[in-house]
Amino acid sequence: MRLLLLLVALGLCSAQFNPNTRSGRTSIVHLFEWKWDDIAAECERYLAPNGFGGVQISPPNENIVVTNPYRPWYERYQPVSYKLCTRSGNEQQFRNMVTRCNNVGVYIYVDAIINHMCGAGGGSGTHSTCGSYFNAGSRDFPAVPYTGWDFNDGKCKTGSGEIENYGDAYQVRDCKLVGLLDLALEKDYVRGKIADFMNNLISIGVAGFRLDASKHMWPGDLQAITSKLNNLNTQWFPSGSRPFIFQEVIDLGGEAISASQYFSIGRVTEFKYGAKLGTVIRKWNGEKLSYLKNWGEGWGFMPNDRALVFVDNHDNQRGHGAGGSAILTFWDARLYKMGIGFMLAHPYGFTRVMSSFRWPRNFVNGKDVNDWIGPPTNSDGSIKTVPINPDTTCGDNWVCEHRWRQIKNMVIFRNVVDGQPFSNWWDNGGNQVAFGRGNRGFIVFNNEDWYMDVNLYTGLPAGTYCDVISGQKEGSRCTGRQISVASNGYARFQINNTDEDPFAAIHVDARL
Repeated sequence: MRLLLLLVALGLCSAQFNPNTRSGRTSIVHLFEWKWDDIAAECERYLAPNGFGGVQISPPNENIVVTNPYRPWYERYQPVSYKLCTRSGNEQQFRNMVTRCNNVGVYIYVDAIINHMCGAGGGSGTHSTCGSYFNAGSRDFPAVPYTGWDFNDGKCKTGSGEIENYGDAYQVRDCKLVGLLDLALEKDYVRGKIADFMNNLISIGVAGFRLDASKHMWPGDLQAITSKLNNLNTQWFPSGSRPFIFQEVIDLGGEAISASQYFSIGRVTEFKYGAKLGTVIRKWNGEKLSYLKNWGEGWGFMPNDRALVFVDNHDNQRGHGAGGSAILTFWDARLYKMGIGFMLAHPYGFTRVMSSFRWPRNFVNGKDVNDWIGPPTNSDGSIKTVPINPDTTCGDNWVCEHRWRQIKNMVIFRNVVDGQPFSNWWDNGGNQVAFGRGNRGFIVFNNEDWYMDVNLYTGLPAGTYCDVISGQKEGSRCTGRQISVASNGYARFQINNTDEDPFAAIHVDARL
């Protein structure tokens, strides 16, 4: 009996690492600050037809309305209650989105803010997205309800009540992060309120959660909370399916808290991934693409089955978080597409693609003083609908990287090669590299300052293939370049260092 209970417990644990995506769908996209109605439409018209597995959404619960500065993106990270109404929409619109996306096999992952409530300087009143009353000064959030008993003020040992030293694990987890009121997660009452919030979302049909600021919560508290979560809704998921958990833990080394302390709970965001990949593709510090031959765990990253990987996220594309100026973003489109292409071709980790909005950058002493600016809005502060242009790109300052042909086609590439081994590596000792995924896909990069003309063993069946970077297969023709694989598996690749995209990718579903 004891062995049976242990096996059941192990089953519950291991399942929290499973993204729950439909078979053959291997990546999710973060539609940062999109409205629920727009996400529902995007699932149906674009994400499902192009093989995306799911969407990470912005926090869905009531938050403080910040007017100075005017409606910054980070107000979504300052909760007031667990009611489902934000600038992205109300509860009915949220439910409609989850149902519509689930019905086409694109699942929803909620950015869950459970470490804290709004900032101590949030004042009091009803300036919140549902109009709920709160008083940050007295720690009173009656819409939950939380009172002063439910926060860590007495537990934090720093003079300011803030985190002052990241070398002290107790401070990092018991004190306020940038003034945000730190919840006492060791209390059963607080754990219960958070679990109720998350279980409500599970009942609606979400597939999992990004746990924001996980480094600032004790692993034991997170284990206790996630153990209270229900199985997923059987209307869309197999019986016994557990919610996917991925935890935001920034660990570049050298601090008191390491990502490995969270491996038993769910996957963890591998922040080293984007920081290192950006450094290599930018060719900083003498780094070369050829060094990526043992990419992944060989670079000191976390185990493959624990890693959620990304080139950039909503924080570090603004210079926050981790990686600094090494991080590749849509502002560096040419290098960024190479980074995303490499990530989606390489088997390491579970992949997330970013979808952003533009803001008017303004650097003062090396810092972007406009990094707070929120999504494109109407004059009343409501979020603008994402307009889709005739060429399938987005307008109104919505970047929609996931709609860039090269990125969308690499999401498909990853699906086609899923389960195939990393194979047939080639490099020139510098910044030209190539590798395959078994006998189903092959990708080639030229990040040198000169023309590339090489014959490489691809491992693919003979035939004429469409390069899915310069174009794609449409019917019986290629809209970009064609690449011929000979009967011996070799193909000639000619990539100019001045090409818009100095890389090429072929896979078996792009064969004429």
